[in-house]
Amino acid sequence: MKRLHVHVTVKDLETSIGFYRMLFGEAPTVIKDDYAKWMLDDPRVNFAISTSESGAAGFNHLGIQVDSESELADVAGRLKAAKEQVVEQQDAECCHAVSDKAWVADPEGVAWETFHTTGEATDYGDDRVDAHALPRRVQT
Repeated sequence: MKRLHVHVTVKDLETSIGFYRMLFGEAPTVIKDDYAKWMLDDPRVNFAISTSESGAAGFNHLGIQVDSESELADVAGRLKAAKEQVVEQQDAECCHAVSDKAWVADPEGVAWETFHTTGEATDYGDDRVDAHALPRRVQT
C-alpha cells in the first residue's frame, strides 16, 4: 500500500513539532535532533519536517512511500514510461533511514521522491537529491 510523503524544511523544530502535534492530534512517530516524522493513517501520509535540508524554510519535496521493491519498480517504471528522467539511488541514507529511491522533477520542477525504506540510519544522512538539479522532462 502506498502512502503520500510530504517534507517541509523548518527553522525551529521544537515550535514546528508543537504546531503539527496540534494539527494532527498526535505526537510524531519519530523525533530526532534535526527531524520529526508523523506516520498518519487519516490522512494516510508520511509527513516529515527537518532543519537539515539546505535552503529556505518551507515546502521541500513530495513523495510516495511504498511497501516493497516491486511497488518501487512499478512507480519508477511509470515515470520512465512517461518520458521522465529518473534519478535512482540504492541504499540511500537520508532522514534517519536507509531506502532505495527514484527521484524525478515534475514539469513545473517540483521534486518527487518514491522510496522503499529498508532500515534505519544513525544520523540524518546526506544523500538528498537537489530538487533544482533534477533532470527536467524529456522532450519528445
